[in-house]
Order: sequence, then structure tokens, then C-alpha cells
Amino acid sequence: MRAHEAGALHGDIGSRGPAWLRTPADVNVLVSALWPRNVARAADGALAVAGRPVRAVAAEFGTPVYVLDEDDLRSRCRDFRAAFPTEDVYYAGKAFLCRAVVRMIAEEGLHLDVCTGGELATALSAGMPPERIGFHGNNKSAVELTRALDAGVGRIIVDSFQEIDRLTALARQRGVRPRVLVRVTVGVEAHTHEFIATAHEDQKFGFSLAGGAAAAAAFKILDEGVLELRGLHSHIGSQIFDASGFEVSARRVLALQSQIRDARGVELPELDLGGGFGIAYTTQDDPATPADLAKRLRKIVDTECAAERLAVPHLSVEPGRAIVGPAVFTLYEVGTVKDVDGIRTYVSVDGGMSDNIRTALYDASYSATVASRASVAEPMLARVVGKHCESGDIVVKDEFLPADVRPGDLVAVPGTGAYCRSMASNYNHVPRPPVVAVRDGQARLIVRRETEEDLLALDVG
Repeated sequence: MRAHEAGALHGDIGSRGPAWLRTPADVNVLVSALWPRNVARAADGALAVAGRPVRAVAAEFGTPVYVLDEDDLRSRCRDFRAAFPTEDVYYAGKAFLCRAVVRMIAEEGLHLDVCTGGELATALSAGMPPERIGFHGNNKSAVELTRALDAGVGRIIVDSFQEIDRLTALARQRGVRPRVLVRVTVGVEAHTHEFIATAHEDQKFGFSLAGGAAAAAAFKILDEGVLELRGLHSHIGSQIFDASGFEVSARRVLALQSQIRDARGVELPELDLGGGFGIAYTTQDDPATPADLAKRLRKIVDTECAAERLAVPHLSVEPGRAIVGPAVFTLYEVGTVKDVDGIRTYVSVDGGMSDNIRTALYDASYSATVASRASVAEPMLARVVGKHCESGDIVVKDEFLPADVRPGDLVAVPGTGAYCRSMASNYNHVPRPPVVAVRDGQARLIVRRETEEDLLALDVG
């Protein structure tokens, strides 16, 4: 049975918590793997990020607030560039995108994946070189494809026969020859430490390998000669902690590449193995380093290419959440602390599922700490919950906080850089939080807080 990224549902009942969660000897100690690299407790016991006290961040920008450690994000970009020096590393725009982040990843030499017209507009408005943009998506509109062609994006990952026809017609109209990859559904699904090599591909993305659609798509593009087929693309999952699933995926997609060579005499020059590399949300997670992943992926591709007598193609990878996820934490203020008949203590904060839907949607696990001070109180197992009118409005299912946690305390939740602001909503008409980047002790606003005026401006009734 597949192990999803979320972990066990809600853990054990009452004060025990999940089996992997251990009572800390000191509730103030930060588990370094969970936090941005420049976060530490200052002499007064409060957290600081890149030298900026979180109390100062909260005073200036309010709570809840997403806090981005800019040097941490940049260093993770450099780690992947160093691990994959001859390959292309694509940042996942869907994880979190704003113009400031686009500029950061562009300056650090990364490419960028987008999957909607809005993401493409953000990338172009921030000055991302269009030749370093890849355009994903299972249902790209004619308007979106036209914008991509006019901008000159570096590659479009085609996802259906209708899209091939649509893009071919648009390319003919404009007299251009866009570079494309065929997204192949290889029948491998990976999450956390496990993967399944299935006999079928039941998902909305890509062309089925087993059913022959992937080969037919490649032959169609080659035979029509309007689009430039550069290679194949596969993506097997997310929150992946090792390279085991990529071995089966690479074997299958390179076998297709060999089939295309034998049938049409063309060796495709590129291969994208996807990525979706995992991060540490809690102490149960142990992600591989970029260097380890690169070593494994290269070995896998080299071995499979030798077996198929193929030249090693130019490789692309898509780390996914692994770049921005660990670089951000969310800062909240505690509003109430409620002990429910000795069963559980609920710590309510001023955000919730509107700024982090992942716990409710995926049963994802997070960690937390009291950020505004140190405490000498004993550890207490608590559940951090939001302010929304839903019983499932949970931010952190189980975490040890000091027993003296009280209203007014600041609580920080690490690992919230990926898919939290991107998937944020206005549920209960709550404005979405701002994003603040901190570097060298200076904090700057990169996405402002929504206001009630913003919400009402859309209401034309």
C-alpha cells in the first residue's frame, strides 16, 4: 500500500501523539533540519531570522505572516546548481511564485516551470528570460499557448493530442517552431519512501506509455514536422526522499526513446525526469541531499542509456518544494488556549486553513515552536488550530509546546514555503497574509497583506 506524504491520520488519541513524535528534553531547542538556515534563538530566547527578531517582524507586518529567509532560498538554489552543473534545474512556480522570487531564482541560474497563464505573466513581468521557462499543464488554453509562443518560452510540455493539434495550428499561424517535450505517464507513482510500478496509468496528466499513446504522440509530432520534439518528460510523484522510483521510470521512458529511434531514426536530445524531492516537515522525514540525488539520477540514466544503446540526453530535473519549502516559516499569534477535559490542549492562532490548507487537504504533518520567548515549563502535547469555522481547521496536528503557552505568544510553523501561500484562500472572508523576505537583518515586503477593501472590491453586487 502506498504511503502518502501526510503520514498517519491525526496520530493517537489523547496525550500520546503519533509514535514518531518524541517528548523533547528542552522544548526550546530547534530541530535544525526543519528550519531555514538563518533561524535561531537569540540571547533573549526569541527566534530571529537572519538577525531580525520575529517580534519585530510581527510588529511591523502583523500576523499571520509568511517569513522567507532569502539567503536560505538562494543557498538551496546554489546547492541544486552545484549538484546538477550540466543539467537544467527547474524551480516549481506552483509551489510559490511572486516577482521577487522569480528574480532570486533567475539570478541564481535556475529555470522556471509554470503551468498557467497567470504564472507565465508573473514570470515574464519579473524579467525571467523566456528561454528558461517551461510551460506545463494538462489543459492549456489557446490564449495561454499563444502567449507562450509570442514570448518565446523555452519549452512547452504537451499533455494531450488536442493540445498537440492546438499548438501546431498556432505555430503554423505564427510561422514559429516551438520546442516541446511529450509528457509520458510511466506507471510509477512515488510518495515519501515508497513507490509503486503499476500496470496502468490512471491520472489526468500525460500520455499513457503502456497503452501506446506516448509513442503515438511522439510519432505525430515528428511526422507533422511543425513542432520541434526535443525529448520526453516524466513525473512520478512528490515529497520523494530517495531515487528508487526514478530507476523504473527512467528505464521505461528511455525504452520509449529507443523505440522512437528505431521507428523514426531520431535520438531525442533531452530528458526530464521530473523530481518532487522531499523536505523535512517533522522529525520523521529524512530527505536526501541534492548531491546524493544527482549522483543517483546520473547513475540511473547512464545505466539505462547504455542498456538501450542511447547517447545520454541532456537532463532536466524539477526539485519541486525542495527549494522554497524549507526557506519559509509562518508566524502566528496565539489567541486562546483550551484544555478539553484532559484529552487534548488546543492552541488557537490567528490564521489557519486559509493560509495552510495542506493539513486539512492532505493530512500533512507540521512542527511548531513558541517563537517570541523561551520557556522553562514542561513540554505539553498540543494541537495548533486556526480561527475558521471548521473542525478540520488544523495547522499542526501534534506538537510539544511549553505548558505555559498563553494568548499573545507568537508561534512559528516551519516548512511552509511550498503550496501554503499558493493554495491560500479567503475562506470566511479572511484576507490572505503577506510574504516578507528577510536578509542581513532587514525585512522587506514582497507580497502585501490582503485587506477587507480588496475583498469588497471584487464584490460588485
